[in-house]
Amino acid sequence: MAKADCLKDIVARKKERIVAAKQALPEEELKQRIAGLPAARPFIEAVNKPRAISLIAEIKKQSPSQGVILQDFDPAAIAGVYQEAGVQAISVLTEEDFFAGSPAFINAVKERASVPVLRKDFILEPYQIYESRYYGADAVLLIADLLSKDALTEVISCADSLGMDCLVEVHNEKELKKVLGLKVPVVSGDGSAATAERGRAKKRTEVQFCIGINTRDLHTLECDPRTTERLYPMIPKDRVVVVESGLKTYQDILFLKVLGVNAVLVGGSILSAADMKMFIQDLMGW
Repeated sequence: MAKADCLKDIVARKKERIVAAKQALPEEELKQRIAGLPAARPFIEAVNKPRAISLIAEIKKQSPSQGVILQDFDPAAIAGVYQEAGVQAISVLTEEDFFAGSPAFINAVKERASVPVLRKDFILEPYQIYESRYYGADAVLLIADLLSKDALTEVISCADSLGMDCLVEVHNEKELKKVLGLKVPVVSGDGSAATAERGRAKKRTEVQFCIGINTRDLHTLECDPRTTERLYPMIPKDRVVVVESGLKTYQDILFLKVLGVNAVLVGGSILSAADMKMFIQDLMGW
């Protein structure tokens, strides 16, 4: 057991960061700056491939569970390797204090890769959704444990209005039930090209989002691969499901593919490999 609650410490620091960010760039100014940005790349579409399992490859320098993963850390160079390896999407860890991340990494990654980019952080309120769009994110990770049903509905709706997709992460049955019970109505967007394009594509009444199963408990940092076996059967077959954490071998991926999982999010095992491109191809069986 870990001595402290890691998630509690991260959230406390994140709240301080949000206050500082709002002072530096107020929400109204943020909204004005994102008005003319090009449309977000479609994340759900990219990772939802029939009869295949997709890879969301992660970029991070360090983590509380692994410590420093890469001393010589170059997000753009890593993105180039991921692009060459044929990944379907890239996750960028932007949390500053515990993962040594930065939102500025997102655009550096997008300049080197043409796939959608997911901002992985500890999102607590709509301000961070606007911030994510401003920094170039195409999709955002939301942690069900951190947000009430109302708060989840609010941030998912906010992301959708900006043309962004969401990956909502759960760790246990209680969180999964909360997420499965969410009905997020489509609201009229911000008038951007991204929102208009979505509206034309199909008449939507409800916002679609991915469900992430994280086998790592963010409070204790312990990983339990059986989490997927417990939770996956409870998810309707028409939902897009992403499994996260602790995936290291082709056998791990093959098991999830047979199970019916749509995508996997892998970071540490790729980043610590001597040859990242070769590791990805071996891991995914490409």
